[in-house]
Amino acid sequence: MRIIGIGDNVVDRYINNRIMFPGGNAVNFVVYAKKLGADAAYMGFIANDKEGRLVKESLESMDIDVSISPLVDGLATERCDVVLNDGDRVFQGCTYGEGEWKPFTMNDDQVKLLSEYDVVHCGCYANMEDEIYKLKDVDAIRTYDFSAEDEYRTEEYLDKVCPYIDIALFSAEEMNDDEILDLQKKVYDKGPKLVLVTNGKKGQKLWDGKNQYDGVVKLVEAVDTMGAGDSFFTAFVVTLAGKGKALDELSEADYNDAFAKAANFSAEICLVDGAFGFGTKYED
Repeated sequence: MRIIGIGDNVVDRYINNRIMFPGGNAVNFVVYAKKLGADAAYMGFIANDKEGRLVKESLESMDIDVSISPLVDGLATERCDVVLNDGDRVFQGCTYGEGEWKPFTMNDDQVKLLSEYDVVHCGCYANMEDEIYKLKDVDAIRTYDFSAEDEYRTEEYLDKVCPYIDIALFSAEEMNDDEILDLQKKVYDKGPKLVLVTNGKKGQKLWDGKNQYDGVVKLVEAVDTMGAGDSFFTAFVVTLAGKGKALDELSEADYNDAFAKAANFSAEICLVDGAFGFGTKYED
């Protein structure tokens, strides 16, 4: 199985001990896919600064293909500051070093390349919503993480993204069951074949256009919850993609298998420092 993530890369800076870790939704997705046995690649702008070099070197060390993502001079890597409270990561805000930050844009050759992969993943933090229409004819399972913020649930935003993706993920700890189902139906009607909503410690709910399925939660005493959601979604997608079926041919047993494997994998990731390690001391 071949999986590619496009868009964002960041460093997560733990300000309590001044250690930074590579991360970002698309980066985390391909790292976790690699850990699950897939061939993985990352496509995006990587800044030629100390943070960007950490991201690229960490991916290279795991044999993740970044040959299509050379370091770019003049850009700045996003720095997301974090504190840990009893293992739970709490974001404090994001900054940039010297240089410009800009979203990744895809040319025709890059879009054509995406069809060589089985899964293409992107997310809202890449700020690529105006690029997603280019995935229209990409022959792959196209996944997208909408995260938790309301700005990624407006009609305008959903209309830009949903017609061109197959599996949508939302985080919605604040929603009740009725609100979750309403969101799932609205999103499904705009194009995706599966809509997954994670609901914190209450679990997950999947909508396939006909039925809603409940996921499972595996609680552990977390060292660091960074990457918990990304790892769950990656394992869920990798498991379903590995079934060798069209998405509309998947069964309840397939979903239950994906839920179980995703819960176990996410629990394992919660025992790792940072999203996937590679901690490095930093100075402002």
